[in-house]
Amino acid sequence: MTVVDGALASGPPRRVWRNRLFQGAMLLCMLVAFGTLAVLLVDTLVTGWPALSSQLLTGLPSTLPEEAGARPAILATLYLGALVLLFSVPIGVLTAVYLEEYANRERWWNRAIEVNIQNLAAVPAIVYGILGLAFIVRGIGVGRVVLAGGLILTLVVLPTVVVSSREAIRAVPDSIRQGAFALGATKWQVVWRQVLPAAIPGIATGSILALSRAVGETAPLIMVGAITYVAFNPTLFGAYTALPVQIYNWTRQPDVDFQTLAAAGAIVLLVIVLTMNAVAIFLRNRYRKQW
Repeated sequence: MTVVDGALASGPPRRVWRNRLFQGAMLLCMLVAFGTLAVLLVDTLVTGWPALSSQLLTGLPSTLPEEAGARPAILATLYLGALVLLFSVPIGVLTAVYLEEYANRERWWNRAIEVNIQNLAAVPAIVYGILGLAFIVRGIGVGRVVLAGGLILTLVVLPTVVVSSREAIRAVPDSIRQGAFALGATKWQVVWRQVLPAAIPGIATGSILALSRAVGETAPLIMVGAITYVAFNPTLFGAYTALPVQIYNWTRQPDVDFQTLAAAGAIVLLVIVLTMNAVAIFLRNRYRKQW
């Protein structure tokens, strides 16, 4: 037997064992990740379940744990989510339409826009908070209000909305565009009446998932004025706190009852985020088209 024949004979078994080792390593990493997540979820549920009550959902913050609630924080979180949708979806979708349907990729500024959007998606949220504090809160003079928090969270999730919208628009077959052009439609009519309706499921899914991320952000809100104690319902141009900030504030208290309230607040936040994810999955499965 020659050296070449020996190498060929020993090659496949080695590749098989390498594949098995690699699969085993991936399975181990997956088990560690999901196991850690399961432990955290079970611990949060067991700790916070006794504190779940109407007082938590409708009460105001208090220095007494038995009287403390998170109504202002929950309302502010919902307000912030509405502002993020109001600002990020139109801007993100229009940007995606321009980049996919109108932009000339040979122009340097269009390539620069694409590169910057991809880079901004990896910027830490705290950096957006610092920029928001400098340019929105102090520079423009908006102040430490709910509107400033909504603008900052919009900047945090806007790259995600743009990228997901571009992918949804890109998934629309080009034959639909060509058929509309053949019938005499203009460029905007093709985009408005054919491309966007077909891309709505992907756009909605990406936007809701981006909103889920925004709802759980804490660092940028602290930078732009989400103070830790608000004993009144928030307004658009008033002081506010958010549910993640309220949870963080409760975890800092030495009383064990506040730790239980923090776990209960985390459960409420998880319910909000999982509800958004469920809506995104429903929209994707309900309106997804097979081309």
